Amino acid sequence: MCGIVGYVGGRDALPILLDGLSRLEYRGYDSAGVAIIDDTGRLAVRKAAGKLSALRDILAADAPGGRHGIGHTRWATHGAPTTPNAHPHTAADGRIAVIHNGIFENHAVVKARLVGAGHAFASETDTEVLAHLVAEAAMSPTANESNGSHGSNGTVDGWISGDADTRRARFASALRAALAQVEGAYAIAALTPDAPGLIVAARKFSPLVVGLGDGENFLASDIPALLPYTRRILIVEDGEVVELTADGVRLSTLDGTTVERAPMIIDWSIEAAERGGYRHFVRKEIDEQPRALVDTLRGRIAGGRAVLPELDALDLGAVQRVTIVACGSSAYAGLVGARLLERWAKLPTDVAIASEYRYGDALVGPGTLVIGITQSGETADTLAALRRAKAAGAPTLALCNIVGSSVTRLVDATLFLQVGPEIGVVATKTFTAQLALLTLVSVALATKCGALDGVAGASILADLAAIPDAIRAALAVEPAVEALVDALDITDVRSMFFIGRGFGYPVALEGALKLKEISYIHAEGYPAGELKHGPIAMLDPAIPVLAIATPSPVHDKVLSNIEEVRARGARTIVLAAPGDAASAAVADHLLTMPTVREELSPMVDVIAVQLLSYHAAVARGCDVDQPRNLAKSVTVE
Repeated sequence: MCGIVGYVGGRDALPILLDGLSRLEYRGYDSAGVAIIDDTGRLAVRKAAGKLSALRDILAADAPGGRHGIGHTRWATHGAPTTPNAHPHTAADGRIAVIHNGIFENHAVVKARLVGAGHAFASETDTEVLAHLVAEAAMSPTANESNGSHGSNGTVDGWISGDADTRRARFASALRAALAQVEGAYAIAALTPDAPGLIVAARKFSPLVVGLGDGENFLASDIPALLPYTRRILIVEDGEVVELTADGVRLSTLDGTTVERAPMIIDWSIEAAERGGYRHFVRKEIDEQPRALVDTLRGRIAGGRAVLPELDALDLGAVQRVTIVACGSSAYAGLVGARLLERWAKLPTDVAIASEYRYGDALVGPGTLVIGITQSGETADTLAALRRAKAAGAPTLALCNIVGSSVTRLVDATLFLQVGPEIGVVATKTFTAQLALLTLVSVALATKCGALDGVAGASILADLAAIPDAIRAALAVEPAVEALVDALDITDVRSMFFIGRGFGYPVALEGALKLKEISYIHAEGYPAGELKHGPIAMLDPAIPVLAIATPSPVHDKVLSNIEEVRARGARTIVLAAPGDAASAAVADHLLTMPTVREELSPMVDVIAVQLLSYHAAVARGCDVDQPRNLAKSVTVE
């Protein structure tokens, strides 16, 4: 989940690396560092624990100059977030630097062998193992035929010899040899002053992209880091190595076979990834939802039909059941999708947490459509679940926001969210876009199998097309939310419950997750009827309860559950339709939401819980865009 950048060309590398890291800091912000081949030909490494600003402070007083470097921002997996554990990691008397996103699962075994051979380690990380393996391979007779000598712990005498092209080739070979000894997921980049003007990088499961320039080339773990410099992007696939120089890029497999691939052209602007005057990306992205949904739906509704040509790659007529695999907010979107598919398409549908599905005993085959939902397209558990489904012969469909991401190259068909970059770590506009796509898929499947006639389908789609305006109206609840945060004295709230029934239950789960993610208030989401089966024992005046009581066939049941909450002295916050006197009568705080079709209500009702979580986080002084311990794209298991 870390951020990787690299540059080789004619410009000063440091400003480009820092700019790229700032655009990737949402991927990890426990520590940061850079490694630059300075103007004297030496490897200069600077790193610091904490956010990127801590590294900038160091560089303000001691900034290496050079036109060739790599940078990293870390989300800790192995080892605490300290300066020694920050990347880059070095070996061979500081003559090689490596950065890494992912996990080397066999690092302990490899490290024990290296320590036994005399290698000294400076960190607790799995990444440093790779640095020593590269050094070991580079100094072996197969990689370096010089007569120089070296010690077993990576000390250097001869190091890599030969002319510049030979040394570059030998360094790339050393990286391949090192990667052959590690197991797990990785996106890595490495450099040494002894292979001048070269960055070698590789990828397995974790994302990596190359930006193509004129007399310069770039590397990153995500496209936004590259957009100020180029829109010509080359996707590095699993099991590939890329060698970057200022003059060109060579892509190859791990065994050295050259790979030819045309670059893709990115058509969205870097301005779409900027805050645009907002204090936080999260708040901006909440406001962007009406426009984002218009983009999601554009061209996908015509003549009262769902227009999804991507589904032509699937034999929908053979689908007998559906499994949705996802994590976090995407899984809660999947719960809504399951209800839609069962209600309209009459297809049995289950939702599986991807990290459980991949290790479970799920029965899946050609008759099961497996839908993977992942905003980044790089979620490790969801990718693994989809690989398992494909291996069993199941047709696979992805809902994803990132063109060129791993999931798009894995599945049989992909529906893109089309909402532009979402920079805030927590899902906002991608969640509502996922709900919109699930609605379209459900109508398409229901129409295909004859469970929904054309008139009914057209009615649903017309209501869906009106949802952006309903969300615009829902955003007007913000003043009431701000007043609620003040009334609750949110800085003293330590726990909160969210409850709902039917389509309100996934909203309750998402609301609880949002509050936990960005305000650090403990929260739980429950089906409203489940309170009396245990959780109600927790309730007292110190625990507020938010209930989703917008119109539904079980509205009266929800009101009864709210009465149970009130009887225990807990404060009630109720989401209800305008003019709903019954809901107002049981609410200590009422949040009025626009009325829409019940099946589409999660897209509107979630706005209130997004705003509540945001303003709670701001009031508590939390880092809204970069919550502690979280990263945007979970690319490790």
